Amino acid sequence: MSSLVNCNHFAIHRLPSSFSSAIAIHFNSPRFSRHIFNVSASSQPQQQGIETPPKIGFLGLGIMGTPMAQNLIKAGVDLTVWNRTKSKCDPLISLGAKYKSSPEEVAASCDLTFAMLADPQSAIDVACGKYGVANGIGPGKGYVDVSTVDVDTSKLINGHIKSTGALFLEAPVSGSKKPAEDGQLIFLTAGDKNLYETAAPLLDIMGKSKFYLGDVGNGAAMKLVVNMIMGSMMASFSEGLLLSEKVGLDPKVLVEVISQGAINAPMYTTKGPSMIKSHYPTAFPLKHQQKDLRLALGLAESVSQSIPIAAAANELYKVAKSHGYSDEDFSAVIEALKTKFQNSENQ
Repeated sequence: MSSLVNCNHFAIHRLPSSFSSAIAIHFNSPRFSRHIFNVSASSQPQQQGIETPPKIGFLGLGIMGTPMAQNLIKAGVDLTVWNRTKSKCDPLISLGAKYKSSPEEVAASCDLTFAMLADPQSAIDVACGKYGVANGIGPGKGYVDVSTVDVDTSKLINGHIKSTGALFLEAPVSGSKKPAEDGQLIFLTAGDKNLYETAAPLLDIMGKSKFYLGDVGNGAAMKLVVNMIMGSMMASFSEGLLLSEKVGLDPKVLVEVISQGAINAPMYTTKGPSMIKSHYPTAFPLKHQQKDLRLALGLAESVSQSIPIAAAANELYKVAKSHGYSDEDFSAVIEALKTKFQNSENQ
């Protein structure tokens, strides 16, 4: 965190009305989805009474950020992108996105900037580090961080962004690669209410629902609780698949039985058949699930809440990471249990 910037303090309460109006005008279609604009403000002079389309930035083009940014472009958004590895920007540039060489330049050139980063340190570096967002953003602009981070990190970023006079909204998403591609994410937002309302049409392009949870930190906490539950569920499901096979049952039938009962969850029917085949196509990397469990354990510790099931699940994900499954889907946690079974059989 030694690269954090010092920012001057300004007071701001609302984004410019022209910005909010422009978003409302240009995304005024059902669910704001897939509305293509053929005329950009840069190519045509602004006519009286017609608002200039807002300029939107997107930082971080990984497994989640890329499809989210693609959906914005398909909806006609004037998008500027950045990623540490520039080559990941090329497919979006080919779709019409602009490119800037740093988060600072993106934030300086855009009205509202989104960020989808892999972990807390990356989120801090991009927002507050050298050539970071805080160096380019200022009054009249907004920053929406959709990364999954801990509460303290979100509050730290909020402080740096707000100190420039800009507005901040945390908006971590519930959903993985396929929901991101389909525009079916769930946004768990907290922070400036005015920015939430302004960004809502853009969130609706990328997601199916959104929740406003109040003060900064609440969005991060909600996401960690959700992912804590998900990680524990997958670990338990993995145990069930292996146990059913060990006692002579068909794990495929187990998946079907579960799918028709009260404990059914989409991820069981989606991932179960692949897990049985020891195939783990990445929708949500295992290393990110373990990171979220680690952060959830820290959150629980901060309020003296015992979460022993999540703690046990976290250890399984750590074992799976140690066996080389970090970049596989989080369902590869089943491999940690296979290793335990194999070790016990060999003793």
